[in-house]
Amino acid sequence: MRWLDRLAHKQSRTSVADQLAVALNAAKRGDYATALGIWEPLARSGSARAQNNVGACFAEGLGVERDGNLAFRWLALAAEAGDPVGQRNLASLCFRGEGVEQNYRRAAELYLVAAEQGDGPAQDMLSWMLLEGEVIEPNIAEARRWALAAAKQGIASAMTRVGMLYHNALGVSRDPGEAVRWWRKASLLGDTDGQAMLGAAYHLGAGVPADAVEAYAWLLRAQAGGSVLAGRYMQAARAALTADEIAEAERRATTSLEEPMP
Repeated sequence: MRWLDRLAHKQSRTSVADQLAVALNAAKRGDYATALGIWEPLARSGSARAQNNVGACFAEGLGVERDGNLAFRWLALAAEAGDPVGQRNLASLCFRGEGVEQNYRRAAELYLVAAEQGDGPAQDMLSWMLLEGEVIEPNIAEARRWALAAAKQGIASAMTRVGMLYHNALGVSRDPGEAVRWWRKASLLGDTDGQAMLGAAYHLGAGVPADAVEAYAWLLRAQAGGSVLAGRYMQAARAALTADEIAEAERRATTSLEEPMP
């Protein structure tokens, strides 16, 4: 009868996966009442991903009143069960000090566990913490390793960070061309700091031929997206242009990222 037990277990596992998929689709539509109605019983029955999802809703106030304590309780269960997203979200609470005492070292430990399981956003955040070195001991080599891991998963902010490593010769030889290559990849994915740095590179002719119109177009796009870095170069980049060139840069800045920016 063991094969019957295995079949029943497989069907149960599939049922949970199907329920999670239905709930996720509801959440994407903004229907958190339906999503939570599915997630809560699954979470109480031990589904780590459902526990994470319930915790995330309490953390962000999605479909429920925001409650840091309940967010911590549910995310801690998910993290203890080994769910990498739960570990990453619990790390975020520890980093911000919400529902739990602020603890950067514990946050870094949780980000590391999630990163080792392949969670791209955790790899990205861990890379940032290791590079900045403000809340944990800096480690440039590890920062680069995790930035590259996250970049391979399509995390645009990690691509921008890799570009900064080449720009500032941190753990690698300075290579303006390689920096620009990474900033361009990040820019096309919408990372505003990557766009700002790409604009600066065009403005300065660093790693790419100088192009004042292209520079200002990328800086405008970055500024519109909220990049603080863009402000460092905006005035100088604009001053280098004629009125017609400014108009052309403004036109380019509003084109879709899928369209080539000549």
